[in-house]
Amino acid sequence: MNPSGTAPTSVASPCEKDYQQTGVSVRYAYDPNKQWYVFRATYGRESKAFSYLESKGIDSYIPFRWTVKQCEGITKRVREPLLPNLLFVYCSHEQAEVLIKQTAELQYLNYYYNHLVCEPDGKNPPLTIKYDLMMNFIAVTSSPNEHIRLVDSARCHFKSGDKVRVINGAFTGVEGKVARISGQQRVVVEIDGLCAIATAYVPTAFLEKTISKDK
Repeated sequence: MNPSGTAPTSVASPCEKDYQQTGVSVRYAYDPNKQWYVFRATYGRESKAFSYLESKGIDSYIPFRWTVKQCEGITKRVREPLLPNLLFVYCSHEQAEVLIKQTAELQYLNYYYNHLVCEPDGKNPPLTIKYDLMMNFIAVTSSPNEHIRLVDSARCHFKSGDKVRVINGAFTGVEGKVARISGQQRVVVEIDGLCAIATAYVPTAFLEKTISKDK
């Protein structure tokens, strides 16, 4: 809790209450004509870009995390960018091209490229994220729990290849793979080519196996 007695939230807080109550973000309703793009902002200007896009009615999201730090002998909870300089934008391909190449106010923005894919011309395409995966990512990163963490998926001790859904607790609705990290059972949400994020501890009784959707 912050000093006002309310749970801290990230910049993109309008969607968080909807997701936590229903498991689906009302704000980021699924649109088959849109994709989640990852943009890179130079010199930490992702918040400036977020404000501009919001003013234009374009959905975007910045993930934050809460950490506990010692400052002059006082323990404080501090909010920090989870992925500095990165901004997630939900729009069509045509709209993304306009934002990146033609919008004068966003000249400091560029695509974050998918280095795991190589197109016929030898170039990497912009990284895009499937809708359901992005909703999982938002559900985890919008949590005020300071125990969520970025992890190296190659070093995670996954229990199996099965995908699970959290059915109870603070991370209800999150889908991912079960792993043991720092001695605790957690659920890992991985975005190939970008990052993997782990929840705080989730007991086995709060998990069920699920079948992935292709959306």
